[in-house]
Amino acid sequence: MGSLEGIIAGFQVAFSLEGLLFVMIGVFVGTFIGMMPGLGPISAIAVMIPITFGMNPAPALVMMAGVYYGAIFGGSTSSILLNAPGVSGAVATAFDGYPMAQQGKAGKALAIAAISSFIGGTVSVILLMLLAPMLSSVAISFGPPAYFALMLMGLTAISSLSEGSTIKALISAVAGFMIVTIGIDAQTGTQRFTFGNVNLLEGIDFLVIALGLFALAEVCTLIIKRKDLSQENAHKLGSMRLSKQDFKDMSGPVTRHSFLGFILGVLPGAGATIASFISYITEKKLSKNPEEFGKGSVKGLAAPETANNAATSGAFVPLLSLGIPGSGTTAVMLGAFLVLGVQPGPLLMTDRPEIFWGIIASMYIGNVFLLILNLPLIPYFAKILKIPRPLLISLVIMFSIIGVYAISFNTFDLYMLLLFGVVGFVMRLFSFPAPPFILAFILGGMMEQAFRQSLTISNGSLTVFVQDPIALTLLFVALLSFVFPLIRVVRSRRA
Repeated sequence: MGSLEGIIAGFQVAFSLEGLLFVMIGVFVGTFIGMMPGLGPISAIAVMIPITFGMNPAPALVMMAGVYYGAIFGGSTSSILLNAPGVSGAVATAFDGYPMAQQGKAGKALAIAAISSFIGGTVSVILLMLLAPMLSSVAISFGPPAYFALMLMGLTAISSLSEGSTIKALISAVAGFMIVTIGIDAQTGTQRFTFGNVNLLEGIDFLVIALGLFALAEVCTLIIKRKDLSQENAHKLGSMRLSKQDFKDMSGPVTRHSFLGFILGVLPGAGATIASFISYITEKKLSKNPEEFGKGSVKGLAAPETANNAATSGAFVPLLSLGIPGSGTTAVMLGAFLVLGVQPGPLLMTDRPEIFWGIIASMYIGNVFLLILNLPLIPYFAKILKIPRPLLISLVIMFSIIGVYAISFNTFDLYMLLLFGVVGFVMRLFSFPAPPFILAFILGGMMEQAFRQSLTISNGSLTVFVQDPIALTLLFVALLSFVFPLIRVVRSRRA
């Protein structure tokens, strides 16, 4: 069966009554779960595997895919309204989404997030349909040296995430590096910085840190600083209508990061979280007014929301074409494929085209459903802001605890959540930025592993990073990313 016949077969699956029903169920469940801090698509897909056992594989997998990108789509709601990221890919959304809500523009922020997510998701699905077979070879061409260079390129932008002192941003990043080293070393199997505590053998989960540094730190701030002038508008929805200037500000980030997010999603191990951070950093570097970021910037909200949804579609390229999971969620998806008797890989497109193209075609419909579902519900979502402040604080704490406990069912993680909540509050008190900490934690583990694998391949020779053309190109871009801000500082001082 040719590609055209396969696409037609895929759309027949997606547009059938059964397909439409399962897409709707998937995106609705995904959106709801994405709003709940800490749960995420991994838990939802894992729960649905036994439920879908024995079902027709095509609609079952279409529904699970809907849960995946629906959760990323819906994760922005709690980030914007509560500063409590629903999923890890929505952490960067809180940087400008939450300040916008604090300014009485919650409706506008949610509308920008919904439209950006829809465009990013739709563009990436088109790219997925056109480029999936070709990009699968690009994904496997990224070896450990290229991955190390990519992570290093991301880390050169740490200074861009600081609102004040660069020294404090670097200290925050070093702390993130230190935390990510806790646990069993994946290469040697030795324990590192566990202090004999078995609960630290697997390290500290990302969502424990994210919810602690953002959600609980915000709760501590609200409790300590009871009379906060910014709270006068915090309960207001504001207008959902976007002006011509808003659309103009969104157009550049949405266009750029639909492509960038998709490309980063294709790379195994990158995923929506890294895509959202890199897009936010890139947009801040390109902006003529970088000082607006972190204070309710339209570009700062549109960029990560576009990228994380684009990356979600991109993550299906290695999964469907090669059978390689690029993230924790796609690893669970791979398990769902195998349970349903479907083997993803190079033969899936020819042997089971209705599944390969059915999942891709369902994403078109799913993105439309998500937009239709989210835009009318914005006034109802924003009612969260009208909840009395003491009750809202209690709800944020409760949802954070439930989300963290649902990850591992371990009470030790709750103590770690409390610890990082205190750490986050202290960092705010002394003006240490949290984003560099989060970025270093995300990239640090993968960077270390890629570096050590590269040295193992080359028998300890550092020339392996120069011999790989992809790695060399990325290292050059990282050098430019590091040098340009210094040149800008020198020019401003001369001026």
